[in-house]
Amino acid sequence: MSGLDPTIDLSHKLALDRDCMTLSRHVLQQFQGFSHEAQDLSALMSRIALAAKLIARRLTGAGLMDDALGFTGQTNVQGESVKKMDVYANQVFISVLEQSGLVCRLASEEMEKPYYISENCPLGRYTLLYDPIDGSSNLDVNINVGSIFAIRRQDGDDLDSTAQDLLRTGRGQVAAGYVLYGPSTMLVYTVGTGVHAFTLDPSLGEFILSGENIKVPEHGPVYSVNEGNFWQWPESIRDYIRYVHRHEGYTARYSGALVGDFHRILFQGGVFLYPGTVKKPEGKLRLLYESAPLAFLIEQAGGSASTGSQEILDVIPNQIHARTPLIIGSKEDVTLVKSFIQDHLREQEERSEQTQAKSPPRPAPA
Repeated sequence: MSGLDPTIDLSHKLALDRDCMTLSRHVLQQFQGFSHEAQDLSALMSRIALAAKLIARRLTGAGLMDDALGFTGQTNVQGESVKKMDVYANQVFISVLEQSGLVCRLASEEMEKPYYISENCPLGRYTLLYDPIDGSSNLDVNINVGSIFAIRRQDGDDLDSTAQDLLRTGRGQVAAGYVLYGPSTMLVYTVGTGVHAFTLDPSLGEFILSGENIKVPEHGPVYSVNEGNFWQWPESIRDYIRYVHRHEGYTARYSGALVGDFHRILFQGGVFLYPGTVKKPEGKLRLLYESAPLAFLIEQAGGSASTGSQEILDVIPNQIHARTPLIIGSKEDVTLVKSFIQDHLREQEERSEQTQAKSPPRPAPA
């Protein structure tokens, strides 16, 4: 009598187990059951994965396609020049989420107002916030770009279509993540149970688990910042840069694509900075579409994200396109940057007190 020995070919079994751990299955496992929320988020992540596949396919052949690269000649609500891939990627997210039945609204940095999917409202109780192509200035030179996304529950009926319920802290995010379009296409996400990475297997057409419960190192060698803006920053940030220039063990890495720079720090440790400037103290990065989703991820990975004076996930936006400074990465490195900011604030307070003490008292009015 012949039979199969289950201990034989264990390596093949492990490989199959890995190949079978798809994104939608993994999301369900995070909830340890088939609750309505688990099924909803699994379905939504599958739709986001489809958007990522469509965008990745377009990017792969972008240099060979007519009208795939370059500018449209228009500017978005941020006042930035719009690239053709920005428009394509934004429409991809709209198209795939329209078919979900779960999303009532989409808000993107490419659209002035949220996009409402009338056939999904009011049953679709989720909102997708996203940056369809982060780092699109890299597209024409074939350097990595990404997409960033966050999912929030809709609070109320939003009958006036102003999306006021989105003007809350990032603690209300139920899921967040990003897609990195690089040598391989990777999707990294969290639903509040750790950070997990999936790599697109082109032969299967599926995102397969490639890293689970990722933890950012407590400290890392990388500092990622556009030093071309050095003289536009507050003195505290300039002092931090002078510090890393004088000390061994630091290395500068900056690509101009937030997703790529963040991905490096998530796996290797360090800090990414996009501070405000004297003219624009609120910085450049959008809170709802970029800073808050990545802050949710980094905190789940054991790291930290701050404006310099406040945790990113505690910031309340005053509009859906609100911007914020961003310091994000390993806890020790973020704390070090914050210490320079706090030292300067103390010095300013001390100088102010000394000035007031030296000022002669004003004469009482007659």
